Amino acid sequence: MADATNNSANVSVGKPKVGGAIYRAPAGTAIPTDAKSALAETFLPVGYISEDGVVNSNSPSSDSVKAWGGDTVLNYQTEKPDTFKFTMLESLRDTVLKAVYGDSNVSGSLTAGMTVKANSTEQVRCVWVIDMILQGNNLKRIVIPAGKVTEVGDITYADGQPIGYEVTISAEPDASGNTHYEHLITSTASEAQPNAEGPQKAAVVADAENQQEATV
Repeated sequence: MADATNNSANVSVGKPKVGGAIYRAPAGTAIPTDAKSALAETFLPVGYISEDGVVNSNSPSSDSVKAWGGDTVLNYQTEKPDTFKFTMLESLRDTVLKAVYGDSNVSGSLTAGMTVKANSTEQVRCVWVIDMILQGNNLKRIVIPAGKVTEVGDITYADGQPIGYEVTISAEPDASGNTHYEHLITSTASEAQPNAEGPQKAAVVADAENQQEATV
């Protein structure tokens, strides 16, 4: 039964899930169908996001037909773009650089030496997942089955300002005609923490290995 009265418990902010909030996986990766199941290890986190969070623009554009005399006799939808904009702050993370420049344009590792090539190679579609925690440990997961980086903001290198990569992800329709899915569920406090066997664990292991190599 729908709520019959106003309820402040339904008002919430969107906080990033502890351990990682935005993940990227190759096209064709099976998409999650709920808000709390562990992600496959092919989903790699892009790290910290700026305090502006994620902005989803999903407003339809329309046009109208006017009759003689000025009356509007028809309104019709012309398009309904679905985009997600956010700024990635971990400029030394290879998954961030691959998201910005393309997987084939980033090679090597930070410890052994990394090379990034900037060119006109078109970005490929990827699967994106955005995990967040709402009020009361409720979980929300946005799944973008076919998202492509279609815009990269200016990159500023300056004292006292973190290097950030602002990207816009354009969501394209999947086989069912949907550009993204939103899953929500009430959870326990423990379920609102990162899954120890998911991609977060792989990222932690990789970071530990990099730190160990750096000290050798």
